[in-house]
Amino acid sequence: MIGITGLGMYLPEGRMTGAKIAEKANIPVAIVETKMGIIEKVVAGPNDHPVEMSVKAAKEAIAEAQVDAKEIDVVIYIGEEHKEYPLWTAAIKIQEEIGAVNAWAFDVQLRCGTAIMAMKVAKSLMIADDSIKTVLLAGGYRNHDFIDYENERTRFMFNLGSGAGAMILQKNAGGHEVFEAALITDGSFSEDVVVPVGGTKEPLTIEHIQAGRYILDVLDPEGMKLRLEQKSLSNFLKVIRQSLQKSGYSEENLDYVAMLHMKKSAHDYVLNELGLSEGNSIYLSHYGHIGQIDQILSLYLARKEGKLQEGQIVSLVSAGIGYAWGAITVKWGA
Repeated sequence: MIGITGLGMYLPEGRMTGAKIAEKANIPVAIVETKMGIIEKVVAGPNDHPVEMSVKAAKEAIAEAQVDAKEIDVVIYIGEEHKEYPLWTAAIKIQEEIGAVNAWAFDVQLRCGTAIMAMKVAKSLMIADDSIKTVLLAGGYRNHDFIDYENERTRFMFNLGSGAGAMILQKNAGGHEVFEAALITDGSFSEDVVVPVGGTKEPLTIEHIQAGRYILDVLDPEGMKLRLEQKSLSNFLKVIRQSLQKSGYSEENLDYVAMLHMKKSAHDYVLNELGLSEGNSIYLSHYGHIGQIDQILSLYLARKEGKLQEGQIVSLVSAGIGYAWGAITVKWGA
């Protein structure tokens, strides 16, 4: 058995209201609050750096799991490329800061699908290697730094926020049992959402920064919208159902969905198609979309609110630009 034995979260103190987003984007407040589902979102301050936030979340997860950092065998960074330094392995810094002197460490990335993918990787490592018994996943996120609220092409990303999450996975140590994952990637979207400058194709210059090009942008907004409408929600449901089936369950067994923040109508549609109601999830309208940390945040909040009981079946589900969809099934423990 592979189980989640500790969760950790760190949320900066900063907040941006839906009204402020509406003002910056010159759109009605009602659109931001009702359609986009953003009452407010968490935003980073100047000292809220992704890996430093990850360390804070990691320490909380370690304390809850009641493990010594020296017992951790592997540290996996699940945060974003946007962090303290470019070309830098963040997991090794986390390993140092928490005192995981006996671990080895590496970074993984699948945009907002990273946490679910990393849970699958961690479980696979523990199954394949008898010496790996305890794995830490930790990551930080502040991609709101790359949003230009005057760029209507990126309106669907106005919810990007900031924060960090962590979890301890352990072999044969109880906790919340991690079952099987399902993942879909679709390369037809691979260059739809990018930061157009700063890579090898067009190295960053001062002129790029002055022109406001060092931001997230959508290169083919109409084409992307058309293709995504045909696939996105169906793929959400597909990965949830596949993950449940691979784990020996069906959607009739599902009690809670830890879902990323997206527009309210899409969130409600997924729940309705699964035969669930608002009480079977938490809509992150006061947090925004903290990338791949959303699923950890949803579990963290649901536990605090008493929504998770022993024996219940939980689905963690995500989607990320690229495009990637993923879900993993967890049986909540004592």
